[in-house]
Amino acid sequence: MKKAAKFLLVGLILLLLFVAICVISVRLRKKQSINNSNSKNSIFNNKHNNRSEFQIYPNGLIYSQTTMKKLNRIVDSLNLKFRKCELIRDINSTSQTVGYVVKLEKRRVKQAMLDMQNQMPIADFMLKYRKAKIKKHVLIIKNRYVDEANKEFVSVNYIDFQGFNSFSIESDEDNFFNKDLQNKWLFQYNEKQEYSEEYIEAFYFPNKFKSILLPAKYTEMINYTNCLLSPEATINNRVMNDSLISLPVNWELKSNNEKLILLNRLRSTRVVGACGFDPCPRLHAIAIAKIAAETASWNVFLLAHLNIINDRFSRNSDNSNANQNRGTYIKELEELDINVPQLLLGSVFRIDKRQRENYNATINRTGLALSETKNRKQVEKKILEIVYDPRVDDFNRVLFYLLFLNYNEYSKRININYENDKKLDAAFNQLPEYLKQELIYKKE
Repeated sequence: MKKAAKFLLVGLILLLLFVAICVISVRLRKKQSINNSNSKNSIFNNKHNNRSEFQIYPNGLIYSQTTMKKLNRIVDSLNLKFRKCELIRDINSTSQTVGYVVKLEKRRVKQAMLDMQNQMPIADFMLKYRKAKIKKHVLIIKNRYVDEANKEFVSVNYIDFQGFNSFSIESDEDNFFNKDLQNKWLFQYNEKQEYSEEYIEAFYFPNKFKSILLPAKYTEMINYTNCLLSPEATINNRVMNDSLISLPVNWELKSNNEKLILLNRLRSTRVVGACGFDPCPRLHAIAIAKIAAETASWNVFLLAHLNIINDRFSRNSDNSNANQNRGTYIKELEELDINVPQLLLGSVFRIDKRQRENYNATINRTGLALSETKNRKQVEKKILEIVYDPRVDDFNRVLFYLLFLNYNEYSKRININYENDKKLDAAFNQLPEYLKQELIYKKE
């Protein structure tokens, strides 16, 4: 009890200290940016209306009419490009399987690890270790990625749809991605710490991993996304040695070369939010989007804007209260000659990254954005079509189900539609039984 009380006290002190640091950091960043810009036109000083955390121009958008005209000209040429774009005809889903997740704490942990190393069958393991926490028939994902040092890793992930017990195991073993894991264990041992007992977490794979070929009509959606946004597009430069966060006074009046220099400086600045209430990551992104649009840097513009929609930024911490004031700004894209539903839905699919990289949308934020679209009927039809389609892999089907769930919840804030509740129930019933068991809490 004394140890637990000590742990709680230390945790409380650290929490209060972190909050204080967060508040101080946000204030210092704002002061620094205002001093750097030294102008009432700084993005930190512009008066915003209640709809937006950013400046709203007379056209009702976060980009000026001049900027929107430039973007429209770029989009005209991109639409021509899409008609000639080299499309990938066959696109496969992310590699996945259905298996077991195991956790054993405190007692007989090392003995269990030895049995896993010796590939004990799961049935025998369950009989021997009755205290182990075991989840049967769960969706397990396998992804390959390359870090900033150009080193390849493979990540095996269990996605707990309740959001509490997800975990992953990474490996840099050569050719691990193609390794046959059927009837094998993959485990992670954790030594005893001051405030935690030793434990082991593991996967057991009764089946092979598989990657399913997606139907052609969904491949077209993915190709559309990848033609509008190059899969190789990045925001950050390789060398991050600048500190420019916001645009200076009268930046619109600068020459194109001067704007390109500013864009390069912004892209060479690494911004990490001190906490959820720190606006700097999003303000930095809108600064990049604005000047990228002005310099016809389409990939940088679209990537920055999609990051704003998906709120894809690094923060030391976040919370739901801070999320409430973060807009999606889908309207800005809909003002361009872009098939926005196709663009956003194409980014929801999770595909085999060995074939090609693609932008991965955040399900919650994309659901919010699509609830604000002017093409609601089109969006609903396409999402439900994917959930219902048995040719689509389980992972993508459940992602689109969750997308519709989020879309429906956000839509109710605008217009309560009980018909969509019925559609959601019908979509739920189309999912494989093991996924329905994982998702039951969502319906309660």
